[in-house]
Amino acid sequence: MKRVAIASGKGGTGKTTISTNLATFLAKNGEDVILADADVEEPNASLFLKPNFTKTIEAKKAHPVWENENCTLCGDCAKHCHFNALLALPSEILIFPNLCHSCYACSELCPTNSLPMKEARIGEINMGDSYGVKIIEGKLDVGQEMATALIAQTLEKACERAKKDSILIYDSPPGTSCSFVETIKECDFVILITEPTHFGLNDLKIAIKTCKALDKECGVVINRFSVGSLKIEEFCENENVEVLGKIEHSQEIAKSYAKGELIHSNLEVFKNALENIWENTRKKL
Repeated sequence: MKRVAIASGKGGTGKTTISTNLATFLAKNGEDVILADADVEEPNASLFLKPNFTKTIEAKKAHPVWENENCTLCGDCAKHCHFNALLALPSEILIFPNLCHSCYACSELCPTNSLPMKEARIGEINMGDSYGVKIIEGKLDVGQEMATALIAQTLEKACERAKKDSILIYDSPPGTSCSFVETIKECDFVILITEPTHFGLNDLKIAIKTCKALDKECGVVINRFSVGSLKIEEFCENENVEVLGKIEHSQEIAKSYAKGELIHSNLEVFKNALENIWENTRKKL
């Protein structure tokens, strides 16, 4: 199986547009495709694919609970926590579940076993099918602050549905924070979607730098290519990053997108761009 993350350094560049259209295009051409919507804080692939979700499971995350009967208030738990999720006071241990990364360090290293781990709901994972694509959608509950745990579980469920020759497409969250790292860390290739604007170039630089730090090979797709004049291609050449394809700015594409349609089914120019992008990506894989 091949895992391809479609990401960007900023929002609004066209990640979901490319993810949903590429997934359905490949499925239409006989590939076994799984699309995982890893943008769990605002999943929107279903707006375009309109899947029939047949299964929903509750997603949980473990965090410590303080049991004071045997606790000696030594403070070791707070010293071991790299995320400041515990605060050792002279009379009690304060726990901040939203900061906890469920690493179990405090619980395992507590000398009196006073910090057992307890699971709590953080969201849900929806599974279904649409246009021949298997769809896995992570959806974080309102008020939850830790998206990475749900992203990991969403991608795990996607891999469980995969076959030996499956293509997994990860619709990544925007930006280059922990959520981005969690999404791409196990993938085989990263497609970075950018736009020829000052913001687009600035955030593309950060995204490429992050991919290189994680030793992940990446390529770039320039969306709305004819709008700006910044030298995205020149930058990519200097960074030794291949431009996998370009998508022209088009009013027809914008109209189709605004209607929630699959663009490659309506516009031959967009379909040709997808074919070019995938052919160049396939060579990398």
